[in-house]
Formats: sequence, structure tokens, C-alpha cells
Amino acid sequence: MMDESHATNSGGECDETIARLYTFLDGELTADRKEKIRQHLDECSPCLEAYEFESELRTMIASKSKDRCPDELRAKVASILKHGKAF
Repeated sequence: MMDESHATNSGGECDETIARLYTFLDGELTADRKEKIRQHLDECSPCLEAYEFESELRTMIASKSKDRCPDELRAKVASILKHGKAF
């Protein structure tokens, strides 16, 4: 069930907020656009829940992705990039 602010949303604010969620999380929006999305999240619990889910998911993935690349592999990739060939 949608809350009242979500159900009465006009102009597609929820659609726009959800569509821009990743760029919002990445900090890739203008200050004005960020503020509009923040305001919408403050007023719309379904969109806020989507934001919180995506934010938590990113945090969890980042914390699980801290394995270090072996030095030998790192040197091999650097060599390929420098010399432009894989063999």
C-alpha cells in the first residue's frame, strides 16, 4: 500500500526520483537536483525505502569487495596496458 504522499504525487516525482537514484547516490547531480530529490525522499516513504535499500546494498557490496589483486596479476595488467599486447 502506498502512503498518501506517494499516491497523490503529481508530475512523476517518484518516477524521476527512482530513475535518478543511482546518480544521486554517486553524487553526480547538480546541487539543485540533489536538493529536490532530498526533499522528495523526506516526504515520500516508498522512495525513501528504495533509497535506503540501494544505499545499504552498495555499502554491503563495497565491504565485501575489498579483496586485493595479487601483485603478479597487477604487474601483468600494467604491462599489457603499457605495451598494448597480452602475450
